[in-house]
Amino acid sequence: MQSIRVDLGERAYSIHIGSGILDDASLYAAHLKTGRAAIVTNTVVAPLYLERLRRALASAGVDTIDVVVADGEQAKDWRTLDQVLDALLRARCERQTPIVALGGGVVGDLAGFAAAVYQRGVPFIQVPTTLLAQVDSSVGGKTAINHPRGKNMIGAFYQPLVVVSDVATLATLPPRELRAGVAEVLKHGFALDAEFANWLEANVERLLAGDADALTHAVRRSCELKAGVVAADERESGRRAVLNLGHTFAHAIETGMGYGSWLHGEAVAAGMVMAAELSARAGLIGEPEVRRVRDLIARAELPVAGPAELPLERYLELMAVDKKVAHGRLRFVMLEAIGRAVLRADPGERLVREAIAAATAAAVAP
Repeated sequence: MQSIRVDLGERAYSIHIGSGILDDASLYAAHLKTGRAAIVTNTVVAPLYLERLRRALASAGVDTIDVVVADGEQAKDWRTLDQVLDALLRARCERQTPIVALGGGVVGDLAGFAAAVYQRGVPFIQVPTTLLAQVDSSVGGKTAINHPRGKNMIGAFYQPLVVVSDVATLATLPPRELRAGVAEVLKHGFALDAEFANWLEANVERLLAGDADALTHAVRRSCELKAGVVAADERESGRRAVLNLGHTFAHAIETGMGYGSWLHGEAVAAGMVMAAELSARAGLIGEPEVRRVRDLIARAELPVAGPAELPLERYLELMAVDKKVAHGRLRFVMLEAIGRAVLRADPGERLVREAIAAATAAAVAP
């Protein structure tokens, strides 16, 4: 097992990464102050891992309340949040009763937001079971639900007490979900670490094949990179925005196509190509860098183009409510080089239109 520290002062916590560690009660025990915990999971993950987590917590003297929600991005909404809160109230969960998120990014975001608002904040533990959650959404304390007008527009910054990432759970991921997680791994290389991007170019097929050593390295390095950024800018006032490479376009795709039609990682993949095209048009990088981004995403069997059926005007409308809008102007995360992303003011509608059009020209749905 390897451990990474997210250095946030009194809110600092560890990310534990290893194979078979979901059952290790010692990783949870220090954070279980009462004899009860609520496990939030979904209908797909529950049959696979809920009983194992129950047994681990029971060995630490903790009884569990199970809250099983529907699977998919569509469940990240007010109705499902109310389902979770209702279950906590019916079980008379107290302020010291931890909420444990067992599942992917949707479960983690939903359960984390519930933890942030239930009785004004209760302890929160992340047990991510998808690659996307292990490398990205479980780290950094972003929690949210979706709104019909925009993705992740309602939420809170709320850090977990610990993250337990068992890479053995990735063996049960459907190939499409694994690929979606690879998109966020690629993002960390493109945005933050040229050497990691080089490693990904040499090893992306190993990730797709489920190679345990390659996946463990990808999870660890992604967490190291993200933890460093989060420690420097917890609430995304500046530097942390670079972690959203491709996400402005991606959230427009997800919202415009209907949540769940495109997986988050699929939309991020297409969004990163658009971001690279925009960076080139803004004079920051050249065509060789755009080609590297596009080619690696294609090798990861991810979309390199947005959906043809999403009109360009709809992109612009949806991006206008992005969280990076400041003083009425949209800002974009762009590339100055492979491994170095920056947040820049809107380069102008014409260049944005050209970037979307270029990446959508050969649109292929995921």
